[in-house]
Amino acid sequence: MKLYHRVDGPAGAPLLVLGPSLGTTLDIWQPQLGALTRSWRVLRYDLPGHGGSAPAASGLTIDDMARAVLDLVNDVEDTGDGEFAVGGISLGGAIATTIAAGQRDRVRSLVLCCTSARFGEPNPWLERAALVRASGVAQLGPALAGRWFTAGYDGRWVTDMLEGVDAESYAACCEAIASCDLTGRLPAITAPTLIVAGADDPATPLDQAITLAQGIPGALLRVVPGAAHLASVERADTVTSAIVGHLGGDSGHAAGMRTRREVLGDAHVDRAVAATTGFTRDFQHLITRYAWDEIWNRPGLDRRTRSCVTLTALVARGHLDELAMHVRAALRNGLTPDEIGEVLLQTAIYCGVPAANAAFAVAQRVLTED
Repeated sequence: MKLYHRVDGPAGAPLLVLGPSLGTTLDIWQPQLGALTRSWRVLRYDLPGHGGSAPAASGLTIDDMARAVLDLVNDVEDTGDGEFAVGGISLGGAIATTIAAGQRDRVRSLVLCCTSARFGEPNPWLERAALVRASGVAQLGPALAGRWFTAGYDGRWVTDMLEGVDAESYAACCEAIASCDLTGRLPAITAPTLIVAGADDPATPLDQAITLAQGIPGALLRVVPGAAHLASVERADTVTSAIVGHLGGDSGHAAGMRTRREVLGDAHVDRAVAATTGFTRDFQHLITRYAWDEIWNRPGLDRRTRSCVTLTALVARGHLDELAMHVRAALRNGLTPDEIGEVLLQTAIYCGVPAANAAFAVAQRVLTED
């Protein structure tokens, strides 16, 4: 099963995977996209037979869709062991729950919006599947609008998504929901979890959100007043703020990546990002957050001074490959070749003449090339 998807956000940022609700497309996350892509590379996908995804047949399960989403993650990451955050709305939330329970060593954070471990009794879902097979999906629009939004809210841009949904695929998803019961898997989830619930949600009522919060160790529950099933649309600002706050531990990555690019240049950083593997990903994330944000973005020293300190430290330790990179960085930070020479002269006294001799050779090569 191949799912249509889009990826937005800065290269090298941590990956966030977001799934939609039944009957909608990946555009359901549009209200949150701008805020999330400041710090995350966001992968959004369409459910089978929705949006750009190919149709699916009966017999579909939540586990099938979770495996398809993991295949997308592995394709995007070019590895099978990289970490990512995952979230979803309603059916997308059940898929995210399944992934988080089965991939504890990879899922770093979980966001569940208006979803459930068990979506009520099976019969209503099976009846809806039969109705859709007989009459199509679009005729559900008025009834779903009353479940998705509170009275008076105009969500036609969302209900219009039903027009392009394949009836058999929608029915297959209904059958998957009918057989879904993730209650026993909840204790296996170790990722920090945010649960968002609409206070007036008739589709996944508050008691179902409470079940999730009680079953997932350490989960936080945020109830959004004045919102029904699609709280992330109807109360977009509130939900966006909650999600960004929950995922905010990685905001330093985005700030660090900006500084890293400003100091080292896009070409160097792009090469480093392209060369990142599953084995080196966590280390790259570490240095981006702690070196380039926590240290280089501190206000106590300007970047020229930090370049002088860095050059000296690299000469002292004999890290000549890093020295070449930081000679270029020093030029970008406003040091002149003469000032770089003064720093290296200083190192001859305090780090040793042989170390300074090697450093001058590296700096001369860089300055000539540049």
